Amino acid sequence: MTTSKKKLLLPDTMARTGWELARSRADVDAVPFSPTAPNPEFRRLLSDAEGVALTSTPLRAADIEAAPRLRAVARIGVGYDAVDVAALTGRGIPLMTCGTDNSPTVAEYALFMMLSLCKGATMDALPRQGRWSERYNFLPSELLGKTLLIVGFGRIGTRIAKRCLAMEMAVEVYDPYVSAESVRAAGCKPVADLDAALSRADVVTVHCPKTPETAGLFNAARLARMKPSARLINTARGGIVDEAALHAALVSGRLAGAGIDVFSPEPPLTDNPLFTLKNVIVAPHMAGNSRESLDRKALTVVLNLLSVLDGAPRTEYVVNPEALHKQ
Repeated sequence: MTTSKKKLLLPDTMARTGWELARSRADVDAVPFSPTAPNPEFRRLLSDAEGVALTSTPLRAADIEAAPRLRAVARIGVGYDAVDVAALTGRGIPLMTCGTDNSPTVAEYALFMMLSLCKGATMDALPRQGRWSERYNFLPSELLGKTLLIVGFGRIGTRIAKRCLAMEMAVEVYDPYVSAESVRAAGCKPVADLDAALSRADVVTVHCPKTPETAGLFNAARLARMKPSARLINTARGGIVDEAALHAALVSGRLAGAGIDVFSPEPPLTDNPLFTLKNVIVAPHMAGNSRESLDRKALTVVLNLLSVLDGAPRTEYVVNPEALHKQ
């Protein structure tokens, strides 16, 4: 008697390490799909899948309803604002993320953007273009002794704090869901008033999830509270920072610079006015991706899916633990 294989629907962009693990299981049928596939095609593939891994593909209630055999969903990353968690929980389906797999990667990228803005990455063009005499037109700034404000003190925020403390910055933290004692234990100063903290910060870096509470958190009024010499980094989610308000602050000289890895919508329109500004560094939502982190995340996501199908969920990665009680 033959036993049917468990179908795992996996993005064709997933790193080789994950594919090798999935294909090493004789009882698993690892089926690729394109994250850019039209929704009808994705639903067709999802209809008989027991597990699915997601990158940028949204998973809405209607998609979940169209997948009667679905038992596990895993994100190749940590954000899940494009996933209907309530619908999954109602079906007893756990949603799992990759934990800390990309946390150091994002922290490094935020630090890269911070240094690029302060040190003048555009200076690279001067010797290449014979513009040596212009080298004093932009004087780099130091991070030594400067005040960094971290908004969101989770897996990524704590790591950027360690790196910036090592660079002798004064680190303040705004996160209403983390205790003041925990922030102090990390060598940082907790702040309860975001607006007051913004006026002190030389650099602000955003590492909070996008929720109804944080959508539009950095609007025109908040940006106006920042120093004209300050820089803003967003590697969290598009929509937390109001892009139109940010553009207005940058062109008017009310803000010195910005590093933006995430947009709303994504991909952004090519005529986004932020792209015309020399005091802005942008990236295509890649802060959490590196050769190393992609390998880590691919392994974790497949292990997460298999753990559910094998009846032993890796609970430390589950976003909605209440779903496990419905199985």
